[in-house]
Amino acid sequence: MSLLELLQKRRSVRVFDPEKPISQEEVRRCIEMATLAPNSSNMQLWQMIHLVDPKWKEPLTRACLGQSAASTAQQWVVFVTRQDLYRSRAKYILAFEKNNIATYSPESRKAKRIADREVYYGKIMPFLYGRFFRVFGLIRVLMVEVMGLFRPVVREVSESQMRAVVHKSCALAAQTFMLAMAEKGYDTCPMEGFDSKLVKKMLDLPRGTNINMIISCGIRKEEGIWGERCRVPFDQVYEIK
Repeated sequence: MSLLELLQKRRSVRVFDPEKPISQEEVRRCIEMATLAPNSSNMQLWQMIHLVDPKWKEPLTRACLGQSAASTAQQWVVFVTRQDLYRSRAKYILAFEKNNIATYSPESRKAKRIADREVYYGKIMPFLYGRFFRVFGLIRVLMVEVMGLFRPVVREVSESQMRAVVHKSCALAAQTFMLAMAEKGYDTCPMEGFDSKLVKKMLDLPRGTNINMIISCGIRKEEGIWGERCRVPFDQVYEIK
């Protein structure tokens, strides 16, 4: 299928066919493809929890407020933000980048590029993603306000704004996953209506995590699509200058 065909095929399916199973391995491959999604500073502060055991259906449906998209699904993927892992992810990426530079960069630029990465992933990223009762965020905001008097700066650095950055990156991965599933001939439904406290407790997630969305997976029944897709007129969302 072309990209346009994939986008047209992907719909939020509310009822899945229980007589049509889907492959656990193919869903896993779609999750793997989702990790190729672009994300802020390549920090990859996400985790995808693939639920395949039928035992999850009842508690997950309850946590998802009884939605049929949850109760009729064959499998589920919980997209989780992992801002709590910012130090280990930055350390991993820094090591990778050093090797990348050593392998592919011209000799004359290696030292400078490695030094830049050490500052970026060794100092800037830990500073940006660190949290401490909003104190770190306030310090960052004050710093960029002063810096912004002299040059353009990224101003969205408070703790709540950095949390939004992590969720945006995770959502890009979730969208990539849904398109990969459509290419496999499978259907999905992204759910944001759920009790996050129940889901986190159910999956035994650390305190510093958040649920980005839960995506139910299966093959659609005819009644699983609620009519034609609605989009506001394009000229209301598009502007050219």
